[in-house]
Amino acid sequence: MGRIVFLSEKNKRRYLKVIEPLGSLFAKLGVHPNILSFSGLVLSVVAGIIYSTGNFVLAGCVAILAGTCDVLDGLLARKTGKASKFGAFFDSTLDRFGEVAMFTGLAWYFAGGDSPLPMLSPSSGKEGSPWAVVFIIFAIAGAFMVSYTRARAEGLGVECKVGLMQRPERFTLLILGSLLGGIPVVGESIMELTLFLLALTANITAVYRMIHVRNQLRAEEGTT
Repeated sequence: MGRIVFLSEKNKRRYLKVIEPLGSLFAKLGVHPNILSFSGLVLSVVAGIIYSTGNFVLAGCVAILAGTCDVLDGLLARKTGKASKFGAFFDSTLDRFGEVAMFTGLAWYFAGGDSPLPMLSPSSGKEGSPWAVVFIIFAIAGAFMVSYTRARAEGLGVECKVGLMQRPERFTLLILGSLLGGIPVVGESIMELTLFLLALTANITAVYRMIHVRNQLRAEEGTT
């Protein structure tokens, strides 16, 4: 199971090339990588609040900024020589909180909750969508299981970075769905489809990692 096409290594290098000057600027200004990690969390919370209004496009734009901070913190850590095990742990932990914040906002909207910021709501009188909420719950579960299977596997001495829907892929799919969610009439359905795909592919990735770890451990046991 490979990575999805729009996150090929070539496209990743292009993206890094675009934001690298910003990383160099932050390095010159003496910004600590953890500041960017925390900024990413704050922006994710803001995106979650905007998601709760149903303004998917604006939320997606803020999510792009959050994702950029997430990439820049690692880039900055390498440029400044401040890369550390705790920094990696801190960043990964905040990433999980950030994902939950955005999904919580989406769950609030699709559960039919009143908008906390009516001025940002593109429409009024939203009815609840129970299936969308179910998709969100499974998307959160899948995201955490993808992370957990990797952590547990590495605890057993097995590298586990395989699978279709790792965090960058999930983030990209969510942003694409959000931007397309602004299309009149069909936008909301596109957002629900995006949530379904996130739930499905994240959990498939978790199961795939389980199979991968089983095969790796069996191979090791067979050679001892």
